[in-house]
Amino acid sequence: MKFCDIDAVKTIAGELSRVGLGLIIGSFGSGLIGAIAHAQDTTEVDFPIPLTPSGMSVDEVVECEILVAGGGLSGVATAYEALHAGRTVCVTEITDWLGGQISSQGTSALDEAGKQRSLLFYAQGYNELRQRIREHYDQLNPGECWVSASCFLPRDAHAILVEMLDDAADEGDGTLLWFPSTVIKELEISDDERQIEGAIAIQHTPAADTPPLNQDPLSYTIEDAYRYQDSERLSKTIIRFQPIAPELEGDSDSRQDVDRNESTLLADWYVVEATETGEIIALADVPYRLGLDPRSFYNPSSASATGDPYCTQGFTYTFAMEQTEEPQPQIKPDFYERYQPYYGYDPNPNLADFDAVFTYRRIWAPDADEREARVPRFGVVVPKPGDISMQNWVWGNDYRPGTAADNLVYSREQLQQMSQLEPGNWQGGLRTETLRAGEELARGFYYWLVEGTTDSQLGDDVKQPHPNHQLLQGLDSPMGTQHGLSKYPYIREGRRIIGRPSYGYPAGFAVNEIDISRQDFRTDYYRNTLSSETYQRLWQALAGLEATQAIRNATDPADITRRARSTIYPDSVGIAQYAIDFHPCMAESPPETPGNIERPGARQGHGQAYPAQIPLRAMIPQDLDNLLVASKSIATSHIAAAAYRVHSFEWSVGAAAGTTLDFVMEEDLLPAELVDDLPRTELQLQQLQQRLNQKGNPTAFPDTSIFNLDWEDWRVWGG
Repeated sequence: MKFCDIDAVKTIAGELSRVGLGLIIGSFGSGLIGAIAHAQDTTEVDFPIPLTPSGMSVDEVVECEILVAGGGLSGVATAYEALHAGRTVCVTEITDWLGGQISSQGTSALDEAGKQRSLLFYAQGYNELRQRIREHYDQLNPGECWVSASCFLPRDAHAILVEMLDDAADEGDGTLLWFPSTVIKELEISDDERQIEGAIAIQHTPAADTPPLNQDPLSYTIEDAYRYQDSERLSKTIIRFQPIAPELEGDSDSRQDVDRNESTLLADWYVVEATETGEIIALADVPYRLGLDPRSFYNPSSASATGDPYCTQGFTYTFAMEQTEEPQPQIKPDFYERYQPYYGYDPNPNLADFDAVFTYRRIWAPDADEREARVPRFGVVVPKPGDISMQNWVWGNDYRPGTAADNLVYSREQLQQMSQLEPGNWQGGLRTETLRAGEELARGFYYWLVEGTTDSQLGDDVKQPHPNHQLLQGLDSPMGTQHGLSKYPYIREGRRIIGRPSYGYPAGFAVNEIDISRQDFRTDYYRNTLSSETYQRLWQALAGLEATQAIRNATDPADITRRARSTIYPDSVGIAQYAIDFHPCMAESPPETPGNIERPGARQGHGQAYPAQIPLRAMIPQDLDNLLVASKSIATSHIAAAAYRVHSFEWSVGAAAGTTLDFVMEEDLLPAELVDDLPRTELQLQQLQQRLNQKGNPTAFPDTSIFNLDWEDWRVWGG
């Protein structure tokens, strides 16, 4: 792997960085090396020094075939496949860790479905990740948690992924340029508005004589990270990412003289949206949705008849706490009283037990195999001093805003009002005050766990103090931060693209609730809530092989036999299965308001889901031809997104993106051309699917067929 830490090489490069010679590429594993010759192969600056669309001078120009914005699991999986294919890949990430959910967001407990796990029916790279975790610890579940088959330390997840990408680059002769602590600030769009020609990024490092990064929570640094100017805390380098220029015959060193307009390729490079909140689709201003969808036969369980962009799933700052031999001094936060009315174990009294909560996501339990005492009902060993638990709890550190006054991810209307979509004005699209409230909620939750005696869900006389614990803080702690919280919040839901209009989807493609849900749509709720016409259309859509007859004959819904499977897509490029699992927004603002409740109806769609597929159409945005989505921002509804958000899905969609982009560059196609003739046969789409399956990245679950209605063994909970 190659990486770019500008601050670390300034003493070597000096002012060369200002004239196009200074992007020094070093070995991630063995330290910095003065590979200036290599840097000149991958980095050139046209003269005069280029400017950003907003007029700022660019410090570095970096060329790649694929730019992956976001170093979470989907971004890593994209790079993993592209590197195996020999591609040059740039990866940017706002934090300094790869892995997203399992590292910088701290949710290092793999969410998996039982049957899928028993068969290890995952993308090849995800199986390799699980195997490397096992090899790293000599076991898959070093925390002996009970929420998952694998709970582990976030800092180790980053290291494992670094090794995986390093090996992928070696095995495929690919090149990875990794840009930690880097955000995308501007996009350069072609004159015909069909392609991204360049992306402007800001990489930050600690300013001289200041502490290293990760001293303060994200809310204290995020606005600074998106400013071009240096600050007292951060030193900035402005980078322009662009396609690799074609070499000139007889003069490969004159690439700055190449006229890029002479390219005959349909796309010189590709940009992959792999951020946690859909930053690139917001910056590009392609059509997308946010929050609740309008109730319809596609999404009959929606909590809103008209839609609501401000009610998204809650986000969580995780933290790690360790059990100790003796009681520890616990410092009550100044803001604790504000958030104390929110905290509680769970409405389920079986979970009103500290040991159950601690072991739920315990990520480290040394010598667990030598212990005999077990936590009742859960079968895991009783915690002892030295055990470490990661906390991610609904009525604890889940922060769940739901109004225009406190939502985290700004809507398009809000971004326009704030002028964030104007050149040079992008600030990340998140509300800083809400980030800070989420951080305070998490810090207060730790204090509640160790000293609290109230419970918002179960009342008084339930919660007891447990002072024999400490919050793990420090740059060498599991979260890698001085403050002890995760580097970035765990994001369950961000912006979701609206796919291109296609056969059966005139308003734009999306995966919807009825495509995956096992919900019983015959209950009184649906008969009474939906209009008779919508209820009729719902059952026609669920009729499976009887659909044509049901529509032609206007068959009574009571007489329609429901299909017992998810929608089967001819353009499937990956797989996903998890329950439709909600952490809903709250009814009032702010979320911690005493007596506040979840948005009424927000959990109506909550429940089991069938094994599902990832259609390529869900990854292709409108308007731009060289942008592909490989994250939670694919085209899904709010309800479907609640299942399409877990670890194995992120890897599968990333593997699909990396393989798809290698294929279309090889064939000189655009991704949309693979699906533009559906439902007719697309031969090149079939070739792509064959390549995915041959590489160990399944595009369908075993025995997927319109005739197979036997999916009872594929339940998520209890599976």
